[in-house]
Amino acid sequence: MAQPSVPRKSTGRPPRISLSEILDAARRIVDEDGVDRLTMRRLASEMGSAPMAVYHHVRNKDELLVMLLDDYAAQNLRRFEPPERARDRVLCGADAIHEALVGCPWIVEVLTADDLLSTSALWFVEQIVDGLVQAGLTLDQAVRGYRSIWYYTAGEIVVKTTAARRRSDDRRTTFRDQVFADLDRSELPRLAQAADRWASLTSADTYREGLAALVDGLLQSVQSQT
Repeated sequence: MAQPSVPRKSTGRPPRISLSEILDAARRIVDEDGVDRLTMRRLASEMGSAPMAVYHHVRNKDELLVMLLDDYAAQNLRRFEPPERARDRVLCGADAIHEALVGCPWIVEVLTADDLLSTSALWFVEQIVDGLVQAGLTLDQAVRGYRSIWYYTAGEIVVKTTAARRRSDDRRTTFRDQVFADLDRSELPRLAQAADRWASLTSADTYREGLAALVDGLLQSVQSQT
Protein backbone atom coordinates (compact mmCIF):
# COMPACT_ATOMS: atom_id res chain seq x y z
CA MET A 1 0.00 0.00 0.00
CA ALA A 2 1.45 3.32 -1.05
CA GLN A 3 2.44 5.63 1.78
CA PRO A 4 1.11 9.18 1.65
CA SER A 5 3.69 11.63 0.48
CA VAL A 6 5.26 13.99 3.04
CA PRO A 7 5.03 17.64 2.07
CA ARG A 8 8.44 19.04 1.33
CA LYS A 9 9.68 22.17 3.07
CA SER A 10 9.66 25.23 0.93
CA THR A 11 13.05 26.16 -0.44
CA GLY A 12 11.99 29.62 -1.50
CA ARG A 13 12.70 32.90 0.20
CA PRO A 14 12.22 33.05 3.98
CA PRO A 15 9.12 34.88 5.21
CA ARG A 16 9.40 38.64 5.09
CA ILE A 17 9.84 40.40 8.40
CA SER A 18 8.87 43.91 9.35
CA LEU A 19 10.83 46.50 11.28
CA SER A 20 8.32 46.37 14.14
CA GLU A 21 8.85 42.60 14.40
CA ILE A 22 12.61 43.14 14.49
CA LEU A 23 12.29 45.70 17.29
CA ASP A 24 9.98 43.42 19.28
CA ALA A 25 12.41 40.51 19.00
CA ALA A 26 15.43 42.66 19.85
CA ARG A 27 13.62 44.07 22.87
CA ARG A 28 12.86 40.56 24.13
CA ILE A 29 16.53 39.58 23.86
CA VAL A 30 17.87 42.60 25.77
CA ASP A 31 15.12 42.37 28.39
CA GLU A 32 15.89 38.71 29.07
CA ASP A 33 19.65 38.43 28.49
CA GLY A 34 21.11 41.93 28.27
CA VAL A 35 22.54 44.13 25.55
CA ASP A 36 25.72 42.07 25.11
CA ARG A 37 23.65 39.06 24.02
CA LEU A 38 22.00 40.96 21.21
CA THR A 39 23.61 40.15 17.87
CA MET A 40 22.23 40.40 14.37
CA ARG A 41 22.78 36.67 13.85
CA ARG A 42 20.91 35.71 17.03
CA LEU A 43 18.13 38.16 16.20
CA ALA A 44 17.65 36.61 12.78
CA SER A 45 17.78 33.09 14.22
CA GLU A 46 15.09 33.81 16.80
CA MET A 47 12.89 35.26 14.09
CA GLY A 48 13.40 32.22 11.86
CA SER A 49 14.94 34.34 9.16
CA ALA A 50 18.28 35.00 7.50
CA PRO A 51 20.59 37.78 8.74
CA MET A 52 20.26 39.54 5.38
CA ALA A 53 16.52 39.97 6.04
CA VAL A 54 17.39 41.91 9.20
CA TYR A 55 20.07 43.95 7.46
CA HIS A 56 17.45 44.98 4.92
CA HIS A 57 15.90 47.11 7.69
CA VAL A 58 18.85 47.82 10.01
CA ARG A 59 22.47 48.45 9.04
CA ASN A 60 24.10 47.29 12.28
CA LYS A 61 23.63 46.75 16.00
CA ASP A 62 24.24 50.39 16.89
CA GLU A 63 21.47 51.55 14.57
CA LEU A 64 19.20 48.89 16.04
CA LEU A 65 19.94 50.09 19.58
CA VAL A 66 19.20 53.69 18.59
CA MET A 67 15.87 52.55 17.15
CA LEU A 68 15.09 50.76 20.41
CA LEU A 69 16.02 53.89 22.37
CA ASP A 70 13.79 56.12 20.24
CA ASP A 71 10.93 53.64 20.40
CA TYR A 72 11.16 53.42 24.18
CA ALA A 73 11.49 57.19 24.61
CA ALA A 74 8.47 57.84 22.38
CA GLN A 75 6.34 55.55 24.52
CA ASN A 76 7.63 56.40 28.00
CA LEU A 77 8.99 59.95 28.04
CA ARG A 78 6.16 62.41 28.56
CA ARG A 79 6.74 66.06 27.85
CA PHE A 80 5.63 68.46 30.55
CA GLU A 81 4.65 72.10 30.66
CA PRO A 82 7.95 73.80 31.54
CA PRO A 83 7.67 75.60 34.90
CA GLU A 84 8.43 79.31 34.97
CA ARG A 85 11.17 78.94 37.59
CA ALA A 86 14.44 77.84 35.99
CA ARG A 87 15.37 75.58 38.92
CA ASP A 88 12.02 73.77 38.72
CA ARG A 89 12.48 73.24 34.99
CA VAL A 90 15.81 71.52 35.62
CA LEU A 91 14.29 69.30 38.31
CA CYS A 92 11.30 68.35 36.14
CA GLY A 93 13.53 67.48 33.18
CA ALA A 94 15.83 65.26 35.22
CA ASP A 95 12.97 63.64 37.10
CA ALA A 96 11.16 62.79 33.86
CA ILE A 97 14.28 61.09 32.49
CA HIS A 98 14.79 59.16 35.72
CA GLU A 99 11.16 58.03 35.88
CA ALA A 100 11.29 56.73 32.31
CA LEU A 101 14.61 54.91 32.65
CA VAL A 102 14.23 53.35 36.08
CA GLY A 103 11.88 50.74 34.65
CA CYS A 104 14.28 49.75 31.86
CA PRO A 105 17.86 49.54 33.18
CA TRP A 106 19.37 48.08 30.00
CA ILE A 107 18.77 51.42 28.32
CA VAL A 108 20.95 53.12 30.94
CA GLU A 109 23.69 50.64 30.07
CA VAL A 110 23.47 51.67 26.41
CA LEU A 111 23.36 55.38 27.17
CA THR A 112 26.36 55.28 29.49
CA ALA A 113 28.50 54.37 26.49
CA ASP A 114 28.08 58.12 25.82
CA ASP A 115 27.91 57.92 22.03
CA LEU A 116 24.42 56.52 21.43
CA LEU A 117 21.36 58.59 22.25
CA SER A 118 17.68 58.95 21.57
CA THR A 119 16.77 62.05 19.58
CA SER A 120 13.30 61.84 21.15
CA ALA A 121 14.87 62.49 24.56
CA LEU A 122 16.79 65.62 23.55
CA TRP A 123 13.83 67.87 24.42
CA PHE A 124 14.31 66.91 28.08
CA VAL A 125 18.04 67.59 27.90
CA GLU A 126 17.19 70.99 26.42
CA GLN A 127 14.97 71.80 29.40
CA ILE A 128 17.79 70.98 31.83
CA VAL A 129 20.48 72.92 29.97
CA ASP A 130 18.24 75.91 29.25
CA GLY A 131 17.02 75.95 32.87
CA LEU A 132 20.60 76.08 34.12
CA VAL A 133 21.43 78.91 31.71
CA GLN A 134 18.34 80.85 32.77
CA ALA A 135 19.42 80.33 36.39
CA GLY A 136 22.71 82.11 35.70
CA LEU A 137 25.16 79.50 34.38
CA THR A 138 27.07 80.01 31.18
CA LEU A 139 26.29 77.56 28.40
CA ASP A 140 29.53 75.68 29.07
CA GLN A 141 28.73 75.47 32.78
CA ALA A 142 25.19 74.34 31.99
CA VAL A 143 26.39 71.50 29.76
CA ARG A 144 28.79 70.36 32.48
CA GLY A 145 25.96 70.72 34.99
CA TYR A 146 23.74 68.50 32.86
CA ARG A 147 26.54 65.94 32.70
CA SER A 148 26.73 65.88 36.51
CA ILE A 149 22.96 65.42 36.73
CA TRP A 150 23.07 62.62 34.18
CA TYR A 151 25.91 60.84 35.96
CA TYR A 152 23.98 61.02 39.22
CA THR A 153 20.79 59.77 37.55
CA ALA A 154 22.41 56.91 35.64
CA GLY A 155 24.55 55.87 38.59
CA GLU A 156 21.57 55.75 40.94
CA ILE A 157 19.66 53.48 38.55
CA VAL A 158 22.60 51.17 37.86
CA VAL A 159 23.48 50.73 41.54
CA LYS A 160 19.91 50.03 42.62
CA THR A 161 19.28 47.64 39.74
CA THR A 162 22.46 45.67 40.36
CA ALA A 163 21.79 45.47 44.09
CA ALA A 164 18.22 44.29 43.53
CA ARG A 165 19.40 41.64 41.08
CA ARG A 166 21.98 40.31 43.54
CA ARG A 167 19.41 40.16 46.33
CA SER A 168 16.97 38.24 44.15
CA ASP A 169 19.65 35.78 43.05
CA ASP A 170 20.99 35.09 46.53
CA ARG A 171 18.92 35.37 49.72
CA ARG A 172 21.86 34.65 52.02
CA THR A 173 23.38 37.24 54.31
CA THR A 174 25.48 39.57 52.20
CA PHE A 175 29.20 40.10 52.67
CA ARG A 176 28.49 43.71 53.60
CA ASP A 177 26.10 42.60 56.34
CA GLN A 178 28.74 40.29 57.76
CA VAL A 179 31.36 43.05 57.77
CA PHE A 180 29.06 45.67 59.27
CA ALA A 181 27.98 43.28 62.01
CA ASP A 182 31.55 43.19 63.31
CA LEU A 183 32.84 46.75 62.85
CA ASP A 184 35.51 48.06 65.17
CA ARG A 185 33.71 50.83 67.08
CA SER A 186 36.96 52.45 68.13
CA GLU A 187 38.14 52.88 64.53
CA LEU A 188 34.79 53.35 62.72
CA PRO A 189 32.42 54.79 65.33
CA ARG A 190 29.94 56.43 62.93
CA LEU A 191 29.64 53.41 60.68
CA ALA A 192 29.23 51.14 63.69
CA GLN A 193 26.47 53.38 65.04
CA ALA A 194 24.53 53.11 61.77
CA ALA A 195 25.47 49.50 60.98
CA ASP A 196 22.15 47.87 61.87
CA ARG A 197 20.26 50.41 59.73
CA TRP A 198 22.77 50.76 56.90
CA ALA A 199 20.90 48.54 54.42
CA SER A 200 17.56 50.30 54.89
CA LEU A 201 19.11 53.76 54.88
CA THR A 202 21.09 53.20 51.68
CA SER A 203 18.24 51.46 49.85
CA ALA A 204 15.71 54.23 50.50
CA ASP A 205 14.44 56.15 47.46
CA THR A 206 16.18 59.50 47.86
CA TYR A 207 16.66 60.35 44.18
CA ARG A 208 14.62 63.56 44.24
CA GLU A 209 16.23 64.71 47.46
CA GLY A 210 19.71 64.14 46.06
CA LEU A 211 18.76 65.74 42.73
CA ALA A 212 17.53 68.89 44.46
CA ALA A 213 20.73 69.09 46.51
CA LEU A 214 22.86 68.65 43.38
CA VAL A 215 21.01 71.31 41.41
CA ASP A 216 21.08 73.75 44.33
CA GLY A 217 24.80 73.15 44.67
CA LEU A 218 25.34 73.93 40.98
CA LEU A 219 23.37 77.15 41.25
CA GLN A 220 25.00 78.27 44.50
CA SER A 221 28.48 77.72 43.09
CA VAL A 222 27.67 80.21 40.34
CA GLN A 223 26.09 82.74 42.71
CA SER A 224 29.19 82.65 44.93
CA GLN A 225 31.34 83.63 41.93
CA THR A 226 29.26 86.70 41.10
